[in-house]
Amino acid sequence: MWPVDALKYVFRTGKNSRFPYILRNLVRYYIEPNAYFRRRRERLLAALEQRDDKAYILDRVNYYCKLSEPVLLSDEAKRVGDFRRKGHGSVYFFDSYEFVRYFPVRLRWKYLFGDIRAVQAEPTIVKSRPLGVDNRNSVLLNLEKIRHFIALKDRLSFKQKINKAIFRGEISGKPHRIAFFERWFGHPCCDIGEFGRRYTNPAWRGTKLTLYEHLRYKFIISLEGNDVASNLKWIMSSDSLAIMPRPTCETWYMEGKLLPNVHYVEIQSDYSDLEERMNYYTNHPDEAETIIRNAQAWRAQFNDKQRERLISLLVLDKYFRMTEQEDLL
Repeated sequence: MWPVDALKYVFRTGKNSRFPYILRNLVRYYIEPNAYFRRRRERLLAALEQRDDKAYILDRVNYYCKLSEPVLLSDEAKRVGDFRRKGHGSVYFFDSYEFVRYFPVRLRWKYLFGDIRAVQAEPTIVKSRPLGVDNRNSVLLNLEKIRHFIALKDRLSFKQKINKAIFRGEISGKPHRIAFFERWFGHPCCDIGEFGRRYTNPAWRGTKLTLYEHLRYKFIISLEGNDVASNLKWIMSSDSLAIMPRPTCETWYMEGKLLPNVHYVEIQSDYSDLEERMNYYTNHPDEAETIIRNAQAWRAQFNDKQRERLISLLVLDKYFRMTEQEDLL
């Protein structure tokens, strides 16, 4: 990568900057008094009753935390007061600490950080959970949002974009992504390239592109990684179409509620109909733009920071109540 291109990538990548995120959270951790936030909790939760979108909020709370009967946590559960930055990855810790600091230190909880595809044996706070199974013990919180929740301002309409599908990403250790490359690498309908810390096939190596450079294409391929596809959220904020198989995992973004060919273009899990689906929406741009508007509306619902905070607090509040700790709240 030439120096000019490297600078362009650094300053025009489209990704969220980690420096202000880390700085803001260090201030939150070392300076802001937790007692202040614990005193505010009841007032913030009570605000739900005056909101016009109360039903919508409760629907999301119950989707993230599906516990319907009281469950007693095992002795492995940790005290909220013992939750410390040391020993935890910064992003997962800070995103949890942002909300758990509102609750009494005597409460106990279980959490599992990382890309989670398995259902837990007892109620556990996680970033991701599998679909198509009983996943009630996997309680979702919006974790690692600095990487996942990106929104881009698109300057091109769907009709102005290149009639190809674009993908850049790491595929090493991901058999489903390798299968995609084996089928479509080098095909004229695709511009796909492997890019990451490790490489599977030297021939597949692609040039590094900013997120904005992805937006020159009508179709952006969204393939699950270790859990969900991290690019799905910013694709759905753009005027390009997300094209992907049906999700098998979900996060705070509620991928399990997305409707195929309403919020994204669905392709078969073996990727066999990729070109066919691309041709259809290229030839039916009005239908493509309807999906794009639906996708943008879905993505926009997560932009209200006050509401997102309230939902997060309500999820934790329900978690603590359903794990028989109501008397400690």
